[in-house]
Amino acid sequence: MPISPLLFFAPLVLAFEVWQLIIAERYVGVRQIKHHTDPRDLGPAEITAFLWLVGVFLCYLWMVLMLRPPLFRIQIVCMFLVSAVGYAVRRHLGLRWLLVVLTLEGALRIGMILSMLGLAWRQWSGAPWPPR
Repeated sequence: MPISPLLFFAPLVLAFEVWQLIIAERYVGVRQIKHHTDPRDLGPAEITAFLWLVGVFLCYLWMVLMLRPPLFRIQIVCMFLVSAVGYAVRRHLGLRWLLVVLTLEGALRIGMILSMLGLAWRQWSGAPWPPR
């Protein structure tokens, strides 16, 4: 089974997910929680917000396109589920738990991307799956 060329964008999506974790810590971090600062009042700079929105849009577009190759479908569906459940949970949480949920979401999506890259590597190298 050939590997999808869309997989070459996985490192960019991985870098974006790490960047999201850094941005989340900066705007909803422990320092803001200690100072009782509402991150909605601070807000990111206009260019940061623009890049973040473009990144989210491109990430979801990549995930939709990656549903086509059956090899990675489970990981992509898990990424969608993690995002949907995380959004639903975040809507009902206070500021103290927001960073925890954002970090858990990012970690799970990063894990799914790494799983896809590992599976592609095994497929490309001819290593048996599951390992014996």
